[in-house]
Amino acid sequence: MLELRSLPNDCANRRSEAACVGCGARAFSVCGNLAPADLARLDAIVERTALKAGESLTREGDPATHVFNITSGSVRVYKLLPDGRRQITGFLFAGDFVGLASGSDYAFAAEAIEDVTLCRFRKTEYRALIRETPSLEEALLDRATHELAAAQNQMLLLGRKRAQERIASFLLDLPARDPIRPPVEGHVHLPMTRSEIADYLGLTIETVSRELSKLKAAGVIRLISLHELLVLQPGRLRDIAEGLD
Repeated sequence: MLELRSLPNDCANRRSEAACVGCGARAFSVCGNLAPADLARLDAIVERTALKAGESLTREGDPATHVFNITSGSVRVYKLLPDGRRQITGFLFAGDFVGLASGSDYAFAAEAIEDVTLCRFRKTEYRALIRETPSLEEALLDRATHELAAAQNQMLLLGRKRAQERIASFLLDLPARDPIRPPVEGHVHLPMTRSEIADYLGLTIETVSRELSKLKAAGVIRLISLHELLVLQPGRLRDIAEGLD
């Protein structure tokens, strides 16, 4: 078993306060409910780093040597099909965890959509800490359960919903996925491009643009910019997402 460095209690508390207590993503992360001593042990194996928009977090097929906790910004996770087409399988935000479920190699690629900060851990050290920290193991299990539910919802989205229903569902769900951004009622921040939305929803970019224009013309949304919109009629948008409009 990998022996993790232990710190005296007073020193451990000072380190965790300096590094973690001020982190805005902590409340939404797997480390959120850790006791100070366990948080200090986690802090002892972390490497804090940052990526610019477009830089890679993981590359499909590379050795899966690290796991990551996103602390700010957004990330796209995707796979490339043999013919070069891209399927985006998810958008990740502050508090999301990346890489623990991979085998010996990463089964996906992950790239920063906008500037990103994150905590990076060697997988061997992180797994050793999980075995010795029940609260961390429980938090990761809870996160995995939520990710499974999200994957099932995505299967429904792609398999059964029409284009406008997919767009409406996406706009309703996105703000809750990005909890660190200051909430403004009805406001939706879209860090991703129309092409990335299309690759996530299994649509063409033309269809995404057309359906957003329809929602705008109907007074359901107002487009502020390419990356910002307001939901003016949330009830109707919800009806559209559920196929009731």
